[in-house]
Amino acid sequence: MNVPPAALLNKTKKVFIGLPAPLGYVAGVGRGATGFTTRSDIGPARDASDVSDDRHAPPAKRNKKQEEEEDLNDANYDEFTGYGGSLCNKDPYDKDDEEADAIYDSIDDRMDEKRKEYREQRRREELENYRQERPKIQQMFSDLKRDLAQVSENEWSSIPEVGDARNKKQRNPRMERFTPLPDSVLVRNMGGETVTAIDPSSGLASMMPGTNTVGPGMVTPSGDLDLRKIGQARNTLMGLKLSQVSDSVGGQTVVDPKGYLTDLQSMLPQYGGDINDVKKARLLLKNVRDTNPNHPPAWIAAARLEEVTGKVQSARNLIMKGTEMCPKSEDVWLEAARLQTPDMAKAVIATAVRTLPFSPRLWIKGANLEIETKAKKKVYRKALEQIPNSELLWKYAVDLEEEEDAKILLSRAVECCPTSVDLWLALAKLESYENGRKVLNKARESNPKDRNIWITAAKLEEANNNAVLVSKIIDRAINTLVANMVELNRDQWIKDAVEAEQSGSVLTCQAIIKHIIGHGVEEEDRKHTWMEDADSCANQGAYECARAIYAHALAVFPKKKSVWLAAAHFERSHGTRESLEALLQQAVTHCPQEEILWLMGAKSKWLAGDVPAARSILALAFKANPNSEEIWLAAVKLESENNEYERARRLLAKARSQAPTPKVMMKSAHLEWALNNLDLAKKLLDDGLKQFSDFPKLWMMKGQILDQEGALDAAWDVYREAVKKCTQSIPLWSLLAALEERRGRATTARATLEKSRVRNPMNDQLWLLAVRLEIRLGNKEVARSLMARALQECPSSGLLWASSIFLEDHARRKSKSVDALKKCQDDARVVLAVANMFWMDGRKNKAREWFNKTVKIDPDLGDAWAWFYKLELVSGTKEQQQEVEDRCVKADPRHGEHWQSVSKHIFNWRKRTHEILKLVADKLPIPTPTCQLY
Repeated sequence: MNVPPAALLNKTKKVFIGLPAPLGYVAGVGRGATGFTTRSDIGPARDASDVSDDRHAPPAKRNKKQEEEEDLNDANYDEFTGYGGSLCNKDPYDKDDEEADAIYDSIDDRMDEKRKEYREQRRREELENYRQERPKIQQMFSDLKRDLAQVSENEWSSIPEVGDARNKKQRNPRMERFTPLPDSVLVRNMGGETVTAIDPSSGLASMMPGTNTVGPGMVTPSGDLDLRKIGQARNTLMGLKLSQVSDSVGGQTVVDPKGYLTDLQSMLPQYGGDINDVKKARLLLKNVRDTNPNHPPAWIAAARLEEVTGKVQSARNLIMKGTEMCPKSEDVWLEAARLQTPDMAKAVIATAVRTLPFSPRLWIKGANLEIETKAKKKVYRKALEQIPNSELLWKYAVDLEEEEDAKILLSRAVECCPTSVDLWLALAKLESYENGRKVLNKARESNPKDRNIWITAAKLEEANNNAVLVSKIIDRAINTLVANMVELNRDQWIKDAVEAEQSGSVLTCQAIIKHIIGHGVEEEDRKHTWMEDADSCANQGAYECARAIYAHALAVFPKKKSVWLAAAHFERSHGTRESLEALLQQAVTHCPQEEILWLMGAKSKWLAGDVPAARSILALAFKANPNSEEIWLAAVKLESENNEYERARRLLAKARSQAPTPKVMMKSAHLEWALNNLDLAKKLLDDGLKQFSDFPKLWMMKGQILDQEGALDAAWDVYREAVKKCTQSIPLWSLLAALEERRGRATTARATLEKSRVRNPMNDQLWLLAVRLEIRLGNKEVARSLMARALQECPSSGLLWASSIFLEDHARRKSKSVDALKKCQDDARVVLAVANMFWMDGRKNKAREWFNKTVKIDPDLGDAWAWFYKLELVSGTKEQQQEVEDRCVKADPRHGEHWQSVSKHIFNWRKRTHEILKLVADKLPIPTPTCQLY
C-alpha cells in the first residue's frame, strides 16, 4: 500500500483516510456485523454489477490423479529440503499468487532486456564466425549461380542429361512391331471355328509324324470376303462426301478434294484471343450501332473486329454499310478504302470525294492509290480546284513537280494561302537573289509575326556575301516582333541559331546569339546562364554558337577570370592554336594579374615550338606580377626543358633571393639532383629545411638522395626526424616503413605503420601498406584480418575494396567484386580491379570494355591507362595500341601508384606522357589467377 506523504508528517491522521476501500470490505465485519436485507430489498444484498470477491472464493479441488502421481520415493528425498518439487504444490493458486508471478515475470523481463542487446550481438558474432568457418554449400557456389544468368537458351539446352541407372531395355524402349497378316488368314478365321489340326500346306506336317489327318470342315470358311472391294468402296464413299461438300460456281469446284485439309488450315482465324470475348465485343458493337447508327467510330470498330478475327469480307460489308449510314465522315470512307482491294478502293474514294469534295485527306488517299506520277498530279489538280486554300494539298502537289513547274505552282500557292510560311520560304529558295528578296518582303507583309521569314532573309543575305545586312535583319526582326506583341522564346531562338550553324550560316547564328542571348535573363543570373548556354551548345556540336556566347559574355564581363578561363578551355578543346593564343592575348590585356592566363599563353607558344615567344610572354608576366612563384617556376621549367640549365639556375637563384618559397627551394634542389649534383642538392635542401621545416617534400628528397648514395642509416635518421615534424604526411610514413623493411626490420616497420595509423586515423593508404607488408612476410591470414579491420574503418574506400578482391581465393573473387561494386560503384580503382579480373579469366573483350569504363570515370588515373595499354600490347592490334596511346596523351594523367613510381623517378624527370606510358606498361605483370596485383 502506498502511504501519502502527508501521513508521514501528521501522526494523528489515519493512513487510510482518503483511500478506496479494499475489495470485499464490509464495514464492522470485525465486530461480527454482516450484510442483511429488508422487505424493500429484492435480490441479494450486493449489486449485480459489483465485482465478485474472488479472493475469498473457495479453494479449487485438487485432482486426485495429481496427488497419486506425487513422487515420494527415497531417491527424491533430501534431509534439508525434503521431497523434491514445489513446497506449495498442494495449495490453491489464487490471485495473490498470480499477482506475485506477474511481478517476478516483469522483473525477469526487465533484467533480461538489459542484457538483450549484448546477448543478441554476441549471438550474431558467433553465427558469423560459424558461417565463415563452415559456409553453406549455397554460399560456396553463389558466384557460379550468378554466372547462370549469362547462359543462353542454346547453351542451356546443350547441357547433357544426368546418367540413367535403368537397364538398356528400359532406357531405349522400342515401339511394338506389328506385322500385317495376309487376307487369307483373315478369311480363314471369319467363320469363328477353331483349328485343331495342322494345315498340310504349311510344311509342319512333314516335321511331325502322325499328324497328317485333318478334321472335316476345318479348312472351309463359312463365308466369302473380298478385302480389295472393301477398300474400293471406302474410296467411293469419301468421294461422295467430298462431292456433297463442294460448291460448284461456274463449273469449278471450290473445295480441292486432294488438299482440303491444307485449305482448312489456312482458313483458321489469326486472332489468338478467347472466342467468347469476340462474341461479347461483336454483340456490344452491334448494340452501339443499333442505338446510334450515325456514330462513325462504332462502324469502324466493328469492321476492325471482323478484320482481326479473319472475316475480311464481313468487315468490308460492315464498313460499306457504315458509309451509307455516315456519309459525311471521312474516317469511315478512309477505313472503307483501306479494307478494299486497290481497284475497289479507287471506286470507294471516287464516291467519297463526290460526297465530301472539300476533304483534303480523301484527295490525298486517292492520289496515293494511283501508281503513275501523271495520275497523281491529275488528282491533286482536281483537288486544288475544289480546295484552293489547302496548304497540305499544295505541298504534295509541289513535291511532284520539277523546279520550273514547282515555281509556277508556288506562285499560285502563295496567292491562295498567303499565311503559309512554308510555301513562301519554298518559293524564295527557288527564286533568284533579287526575286527571293521580293518574295520574302511580301511574306513579311503577310506574316508579320513569324520569325522564320526574318531568319531566312538573313541566311539569304549571308549566302550572297552581304555580311553587314545579316546583323541588321536579325536586330530589326526582334524589334518588329516585339512591336507586334510577340513573346520571344529565348530557347527557341538559340535552337534556330544552332540549326543555322548546322546549315552553314555562321554569321546568321552569331547574329541571333548576339541579339537574343541577353533577352529575358536577370542581371545577377547572366554569367551563370550564359556559361550553361555555352556548354549546352558545345555539347550539341554547335561550336560557333558557343564561341559567340563566350564573346558576348567577355564583352559584358571583361574582368572576370572565370569567363576567360572557360573561353580558353573551350578554344583549347574545340578551336585552333591561333584562336587560343589570340584569346589569351586579349585575356592578359584585361586581367594582367591572373597568372594562369599568362602561363597558358606561354605553354601554347612552347608546345608550338616558339620558345622565344614563350620567354617574351613570361617576361611580360614578370612585369605584371613581380615575385610570382608560379611564373618563376614556369620560366625555370621552360629553360630546363630546352636544355638551358645555366639560365634555369640563374632564374632559381634570383627567385630564392627575391621570393624564397618552399616550392622554389624544392625545384632548385630537384634541378641539381636531376643533373647529378648531389652535394649541392643536399646543401640546398638543408638551407630549405632551416626555413621550411614543415614542408614534407624537402625531407623526402633529402632521404631519397641519401638512399641513392647508399647511406641507409642517415636516410633513416632523416625520415625519423621528418615524421616528427610532418606527422600528417603519408608518403613520409610510407618511405620510413619501406626503408625499415629493406633493412630487415619487419617488426619495426609494422610498429611504424601502426603508429602512423594512430596519428592519421581512417587513412586507407596506411591500412593498405600494412596489409601488403603482411603479404610480403607470408602472413596471408593476418593480412586478411587487417583488411577486414580496414574496411570497417574505411567502408567506402575504393583503394581497399580493389585490393580486397585479389586478397581472396580465385573462386571467391567474383562475389567479392560484386560487393565492392555495390559499395563503390563509381570508383575507378574498383572498376579497374574488375577489368583485371576479367583479363585473368581470359575474357579480353569484356576486360577491354571495363578498361574503357575506368578511363572514362577517371582519365587522370595513370594506372588505368597503363593496364589498358598492356592489354592491347598483349592481345590488341597496332591500331588499338595507337588509339590508347593517343587518348592517354590527350588525357595527360598525373596520378596512380605505378604511374607516379615511374614518373616521379629522378631518371625520368624529362620523360613525356607516351614514354612514361610504355615504361609503366613494361613494368606491369600479365594478370594470372595466382598473380597478386595489389
